[in-house]
Amino acid sequence: MSRIGKSPIAIPEGVTVEIKDNVVTVKGKLGELSQEIGEIALKNEDGTLTFERPTESKSHKSLHGLYRALINNMMIGVSKGWTKELELVGVGYRASNQGQKLDLALGFSHNIVLNIAPEVKIETVSDKGKNPIIKLSSLDKQLVGQVAAKIRSFRRPEPYKGKGVKFVGEILRRKAGKTA
Repeated sequence: MSRIGKSPIAIPEGVTVEIKDNVVTVKGKLGELSQEIGEIALKNEDGTLTFERPTESKSHKSLHGLYRALINNMMIGVSKGWTKELELVGVGYRASNQGQKLDLALGFSHNIVLNIAPEVKIETVSDKGKNPIIKLSSLDKQLVGQVAAKIRSFRRPEPYKGKGVKFVGEILRRKAGKTA
């Protein structure tokens, strides 16, 4: 059995789950998400969701854990939400936003202007003496991660000085420079 797939999901307070024609819809105080599930059977009993697979084939085993994880992430998203924080490390690196437009100065000749999806809330924090921080929040975990990865891809942290866009709390492997 899949260790992730066989563990049940407790439905939090204020969250409703609706299962109809292999489509699971989760509604909560922050919004609504839906996910189509394949051949995996889903049962809602006494405030817990359990997942069962039809056979022991490799594809069903992999889908068993996948759909359980996706539905669990949807439950957390509609009740608490997901956030990611990015830190800009480098002299002259700046970030600002006007609505859903993110303006990044990352050491290139021109600023990078990125339009963020309307489902993602964006906030930039620039305190004097500290690195600028970009805060992304949404109820969709996949969308927040995708937007954060896109921003990070503009200037990945380099291993010698650590300059670039990194996640808050990320530990970078540093290399020693040249020895004379």
